[in-house]
Amino acid sequence: MAYQLNEEQRMIRAMVREFARETVLPTAAERDLTGEFPAENLKKMGELGLLGMNAPVAYNGAGVDTVSYCLALREIAYACASTAVIMSVHNSVACGPINLFGSDYLKEKYLKKLATGEMLGSFALTEPGAGSDPVSQKTKAVKDGDSYVINGNKMFITTGKNSHLTVATAYTDPDKKHRGISAFVVEKGTPGFFVGKEEKKMGLRASDTVELIFEDCRVPAENLLGEEGDGFLIAMTSLDGGRIGISSQSLGVAQACLDAAVGYAKERVQFGKTISQFQGLRWMIADMATEIEAAKLLTFNAAAMRDRGENYSAAASMAKVFASEMANRVAYQALQIHGGYGYMQEYPVERYYRDARVFTLYEGTSEIQRTVIAKHVIGK
Repeated sequence: MAYQLNEEQRMIRAMVREFARETVLPTAAERDLTGEFPAENLKKMGELGLLGMNAPVAYNGAGVDTVSYCLALREIAYACASTAVIMSVHNSVACGPINLFGSDYLKEKYLKKLATGEMLGSFALTEPGAGSDPVSQKTKAVKDGDSYVINGNKMFITTGKNSHLTVATAYTDPDKKHRGISAFVVEKGTPGFFVGKEEKKMGLRASDTVELIFEDCRVPAENLLGEEGDGFLIAMTSLDGGRIGISSQSLGVAQACLDAAVGYAKERVQFGKTISQFQGLRWMIADMATEIEAAKLLTFNAAAMRDRGENYSAAASMAKVFASEMANRVAYQALQIHGGYGYMQEYPVERYYRDARVFTLYEGTSEIQRTVIAKHVIGK
């Protein structure tokens, strides 16, 4: 479909692009080396309304549409993929489920602070034995008076160390399989809630990825999202939105790769002329640009379907699988165009290449996306 942005969307894109290029980009390479969490930049992003983009104005959110959110996230990812994944998780799978399924009490207590960046959120679904198959999770929540007592371990949790709360899933009735999973808001500092091992990652090094441990963690009953048994629905609904976010991150990193490749090709001289004049490289760049444009249309289509209230699950999976794999192909080509220099930390494509790799893995692998799409097309 042809796509035309409205004035508000263009203004948001311009505002975030300026902020990302002037504030986020200058420290991205250093943060990749040191692993320093971008706390100050996130504070500024909260002030700009970037940490509650889809949250209602009544709860301090920006109240903008999903397309605007995609545009903003793409610009942040162009500058720093680590900062972008923190923004994506916070908006899509922390603010999102509280906004869609939380009680007025939870929205008042948590969403208002999340939307301004006063609090950061994370999402805890994955476990050591339950990745693509959330029904295999072992974490349990047992009702005890006016509380739930949670026991279990979660792993690969983005922002788990630096977040102020996490949306965590746990079985309240294991016999009901996926219909027995519930979701809870667990605040940092709750007795029995600990941060475990911090992972050392290939990319996205300025965002923390940790294990979360629940040992007789007593959570107030009012922190239950929706009703008992709604956890699987909450997780899947949140991940549909999150997959549009991953697509947007992929677009940002891919565009950064393309711009770096074009810039280098116009300057690098071999055999008496710039390498941008060689047909082989020109075709590589043409393919990169074409793939980015195709991914952009898939992403904005899924976002627009969500804004119209349509079922966008398959569209989100199509966008995610294509955009994430596209970003990896484009990063590969960008590094190839740089030759040996692209392998060195002096050039940003080395970082882009590492950062892009996870896009086909988190919030549903490419294989899971194809399963979702096939089910939509073929049926069970």
